[in-house]
Amino acid sequence: MNKKLIDWPTFIAALILLLAVSIPLAVFPEAGNEIVNMANSFMTGNFGVMYLVFGLAAFAFLLFVAFSKNGHIKLGDKNEDKEFGTFSWAAMLFAAGIGSSILYWGMIEWAFYYEGPPFGIEGGSQEAIKWAPAYGIFHWGPIAWAIYTLPALPIAYFYYVRKKPVLKISEAVRPVLGKVVDTPLGNTIDVLFMFGLMGGAGTTLALGTPMIAQGVNNITGLPTNMATNTVIMLLCTTIFAISAYSGLRRGIKVLSDINLWLAIFVLAFIFVMGPTVFISETTFTSLGLILNNFFEMATWLEPLANVEGFTETGFPEAWTVFYWAWWVVYAPFVGLFVARISRGRTIQEMIIGTILYGTIGSVLFFGIMGNYGLHLQLSGTFDVIGYMNETSPEAAIIAILDQLPMAGIMVTLFTVLAIVFLATTFDSSSYILAAVVQRKVQKEPLRWNRLFWAFTLCLMPLVLMYVGDLQTLQTASIVAGFPVLFIMGLLAWSFIRASNEDIRASKGYQPPTIHIVQREKRKKQRDETLQDKNQND
Repeated sequence: MNKKLIDWPTFIAALILLLAVSIPLAVFPEAGNEIVNMANSFMTGNFGVMYLVFGLAAFAFLLFVAFSKNGHIKLGDKNEDKEFGTFSWAAMLFAAGIGSSILYWGMIEWAFYYEGPPFGIEGGSQEAIKWAPAYGIFHWGPIAWAIYTLPALPIAYFYYVRKKPVLKISEAVRPVLGKVVDTPLGNTIDVLFMFGLMGGAGTTLALGTPMIAQGVNNITGLPTNMATNTVIMLLCTTIFAISAYSGLRRGIKVLSDINLWLAIFVLAFIFVMGPTVFISETTFTSLGLILNNFFEMATWLEPLANVEGFTETGFPEAWTVFYWAWWVVYAPFVGLFVARISRGRTIQEMIIGTILYGTIGSVLFFGIMGNYGLHLQLSGTFDVIGYMNETSPEAAIIAILDQLPMAGIMVTLFTVLAIVFLATTFDSSSYILAAVVQRKVQKEPLRWNRLFWAFTLCLMPLVLMYVGDLQTLQTASIVAGFPVLFIMGLLAWSFIRASNEDIRASKGYQPPTIHIVQREKRKKQRDETLQDKNQND
């Protein structure tokens, strides 16, 4: 156990921050919830435009980099093969970036848009039905994956091209901040990232655990109570702890492959046994609607909310701004993980692959699962929205699956898929948290370090689940993650600066300092010539 490899200031500060937020929320849940929600409302209400501008800027920036000279840079040595095949690579990045949340929202998000649609549209109207299946795909589409991919650029570049054996956000902004990274500011950058990730992990558990418990209830009849939720959470923790302990190749890769094959089977079954034509046509129509209104959806913020006669819906703040803030909080983690698994690929392959495969996966989940539920609602087969309002979204998700042929088998497979999805997200998270608190990462973070963060990821959400404040932890992590928005800008600048310097150096370009010396030399010669001329006159 090589303790010298651990960056103890970052390690301890991350734990202290998590405890400093979690303990007051557990002891004073009502007051804590009120304060955190006020901060969140202030942030999304006043700085929403910053998130939407950043989302579009990140998307445009990555497309520019992918098709520029920087996109041809290979992550690794010139003749180095890809560390992972495309299937496993896509499986790992999708499982890390999405997790079990997509099973939750992919199945039921359309119902919220159906009742509370955007653009001031009347809920339940024909116009609302048109937008309901499209907005989920938009929120989980190219902009989300662009935000995820941006931090991967400098991290992967320094790790594989400049051969810096460090997987840290602070290290990735060194070309911009210089030696400032070695001060407490560098630790602060890493700690903020870690806190956001741990809060995000708590939210994933908050959504995934009750949904899994509903599936278990449907299969076994066990009640959906706190004891069941605790057992499920501990089971998932055990699975991802073993996976994280086994490492990237033997644990995370294998679990991600199983996860992807199981997801493909569940989606294929719903597509074939469900209303295939309706699913196909609605998904395709939704894609057209998004393409036709992409910039309107990406920039809509209800600026006339205070004008008399204008109906304020709160939709942008509740959904688009919140989602963009959520992707920003998670982005450094996903970026670190994508960077780690992209050895042997070019920058262009990493960018296009992450955005493309991530978006395709989201389209399939929302298009197939979501539109199956929408069809049940519109055809009158099952009142999804009525059932959801009477019970809960988790219960409605399992009830939707109950309408399928061989419902018992499909609910079982869906529940297993949710457990594996949860585990793949968490083993990736614990792997990256362990890497961030190490001074060097040659091949894998230390095993005890990976195990420590695996159980730490579970401990705080488990405690907060008992006091009903997992949602508050999620909101707190988003509020605390606001500075990450500016760190993301530094990461983009850092990559461009470092890669351009290396490209110029490889072409024999003279550094700016040489040009300055030559300019000063010419100026001195001109001054001497002018002085001689004046003396002769």
